[in-house]
Amino acid sequence: MIPEGLSPRKRRTRTLAIANQKGGVGKTTTVINLATALAAIRQKVLIIDLDPQGNASTGLGIPRDDRECNSYHVLIREAEVMEAIRETEIPGLDIVPSGIDLSGAEIELVGLERREYCLKSTLEDGAGDYDYILIDCPPALGLLTVNALVAAHAVLVPLQCEFFALEGISQLVNTIERIKAAFNPELDIQGIVLTMHDSRNNLSQLVANDVRDFFGDKVYKTVIPRNVRVSEAPSHGRPVIVYDLNCAGSKAYLSLAGEVIHRERRILA
Repeated sequence: MIPEGLSPRKRRTRTLAIANQKGGVGKTTTVINLATALAAIRQKVLIIDLDPQGNASTGLGIPRDDRECNSYHVLIREAEVMEAIRETEIPGLDIVPSGIDLSGAEIELVGLERREYCLKSTLEDGAGDYDYILIDCPPALGLLTVNALVAAHAVLVPLQCEFFALEGISQLVNTIERIKAAFNPELDIQGIVLTMHDSRNNLSQLVANDVRDFFGDKVYKTVIPRNVRVSEAPSHGRPVIVYDLNCAGSKAYLSLAGEVIHRERRILA
């Protein structure tokens, strides 16, 4: 659970990109449930669904017919971000949903000047009074993810506890370093969260140990377990914390939220 003595306080908006170019690592699940856990401790949170699949929007119960104004229109400056924001059933948690239009955004962005800064500039022009903005990146390192990394203060990396987990993360780390050097000197990895951990599987623990040996204290202490309730929740259009507060997955995401806030406070101290 959230550590004792942790109380929210007002501060400037912090933008975190949740990124991993490998699909199926629990990225969107982490976005939805981390955002819900932050909102539960009275942080005001905005999710930017920048994945054309729109799973974060679906997982928060946003109907497809309520996505006419979405992250695509915000990205190409056809709409202000405030026009695209939708409230969710979670108090304090809003979302800019994804739409089918976003699938063509990569091609459209190529021809634009300062194309890497499209998201950053629109968020700076007015994203409301939020404590946190969480950007759900697509499972690729194209221009959508580049825009998220340029707009973000830090990156949170979900990493699946499986054999090939470390293979792809080196490419992501290299991309982050290039973005930091060329566009966003403030960018850093806020943390790496181990997901889909199976305590019955020795391989999961071996992978977890390898990741901690390599990245040290960049890896959160909280580990997200494999949990059937976490898998079921999106089909009901709800975060697992709302779907089943007492399951192991919910408790893990609440703990993760506590770690994220503690790290953010150390960064801003």
